[in-house]
Amino acid sequence: MLKIGVNTFLLTSPFTNERIDIIRQFKAWGCDAVEIALEDAAHIDAHLIKQALDDNGMVCSSICAAMGPGRDLRGTSAEQQNAIAYITEVLDAMVVLDCPVMVGPLYSTVGRAEQTPEDEYKKQWDMVVSHLKPLGARAADLGKKLAIEPLNRYETDFINTCEQALALVEAVGNDAVGILLDTYHMNIEEKDSPAAIRKAGKRLLHVHACGCDRGAPGGDHINWDGIRDALKAIDYSGSLVIESFTPEVKVVAKAASIWRSFEPSLEAIAVKGIPFLRSHFA
Repeated sequence: MLKIGVNTFLLTSPFTNERIDIIRQFKAWGCDAVEIALEDAAHIDAHLIKQALDDNGMVCSSICAAMGPGRDLRGTSAEQQNAIAYITEVLDAMVVLDCPVMVGPLYSTVGRAEQTPEDEYKKQWDMVVSHLKPLGARAADLGKKLAIEPLNRYETDFINTCEQALALVEAVGNDAVGILLDTYHMNIEEKDSPAAIRKAGKRLLHVHACGCDRGAPGGDHINWDGIRDALKAIDYSGSLVIESFTPEVKVVAKAASIWRSFEPSLEAIAVKGIPFLRSHFA
């Protein structure tokens, strides 16, 4: 059975030791996994967080990368080095957390979206590949994985579709580097989300399951039956994580253009979404 979880961005930014109570809250909502949005590895004592996970019978399904300003594998030299250091430090924390995968748009700062000439895009592509190769090797050495996430056109100009993500992963050429697909982003960029999942195949390491408005999954126009069938067809065995946001977490809300509440309450995103995912994907 697939593990069902929620991203900590729903309740806080940044996630720190002081918000360890979130793990207990997620458990009460019916989760068996937590996706930690870790903005800096120094924000947590990984041993402390792992103990809290164990105490609540939970696992850390994934670390959600926080690729904010200053972290960009296709940016300035300083931005590249910041991104490399950040990803490397998170990988080390993942060993303590027993977390299998770091996910997100590891290639670039979120929100960097511009018209890029083809020759410049190629240079950026080669630069990102050159960095992901040693990072993938580091992940493999630690028994961990990196999952590249396509974002919608308003959040990046670099990787928008599963096909582009596959090309990037194949250029890196390491089984430790795969793909994360997000139902919200696919709803914008893919002509057929179930077909994209089938195309990803064994390269699909993680799934974000959100409604078409980035709210709770279920009760929206996303083809959930098709997504379920596609995941079964590729024998997907990872986690399904609700990555949703609310206006209350202001830093994240601005970055993700969250200007209104999607549900009657913050808790409703999890309270409605978790039972839907558990019943629909059982």
